[in-house]
Amino acid sequence: MSVGLYALTCGHLTGKLGRLMEGGEGEARLPIPAYLIEHPKGTALFDTGMHPDCQHDPVARLGERLTGLFRFDYAPGEQISARLEAVGRDPARIDLVVNSHLHFDHVGGNALIPNATVIVQRREWAAGMDSELAARHGYNRRDFDLGHKLLQVEGEHDLFGDGSVLCLPTHGHTPGHQSLRVRLASGDVVLAADACYFCRTLRERRLPKYVHDRTEMLASLERLAQLESRGARIFFGHDDTFWRTVPQAPAPIA
Repeated sequence: MSVGLYALTCGHLTGKLGRLMEGGEGEARLPIPAYLIEHPKGTALFDTGMHPDCQHDPVARLGERLTGLFRFDYAPGEQISARLEAVGRDPARIDLVVNSHLHFDHVGGNALIPNATVIVQRREWAAGMDSELAARHGYNRRDFDLGHKLLQVEGEHDLFGDGSVLCLPTHGHTPGHQSLRVRLASGDVVLAADACYFCRTLRERRLPKYVHDRTEMLASLERLAQLESRGARIFFGHDDTFWRTVPQAPAPIA
């Protein structure tokens, strides 16, 4: 079956590279990606970017601790719903939202996709529902506990039943982080999300300063490396240099 994959940029953040990669110096500009997947059996988003409140008052939305870590470059028209509408897709007709994990820059746009079933790893959702863990990981239930139909999965999950779009557990960054493998006519693409911020994260195994579980994250990086060695293209989570090479919707990723 033919699958279409489209990249959507939903703003940018800028933060200290040393927090995002061991030994990093200076600042890094971080694209906030979301992806549209079109399959004959339905449409899906992989992550939804930030909530529109972050365009005008991120402190009120996220609090001083999180907003103290980043500068926000996120303008009206860059939220996921506007990005979809700009390429002729109706946010109300998206069938599935796959959230890699529950951080604000990956689930903040869920509120703008009202009729989708949200797919998340069971252990990630459990962490989001635990007030102590949620506070530790910077989760905000206003971003994701919105009454959507919810599918909690454990391990790999085949979205459409034909192997073309597969959730891959890549734990470590958070308790239940997942990536997404999309099988295109040209070969496999793996949307790594925060399992792998940058190309250098994978090449040099330089982890962020703070992760949930270093051993699990290193194992996830090894899995990504193995997939790459078998021909998959890895799409890094927040790598600005890489992102500038990715065609943006309405052009498909070929």
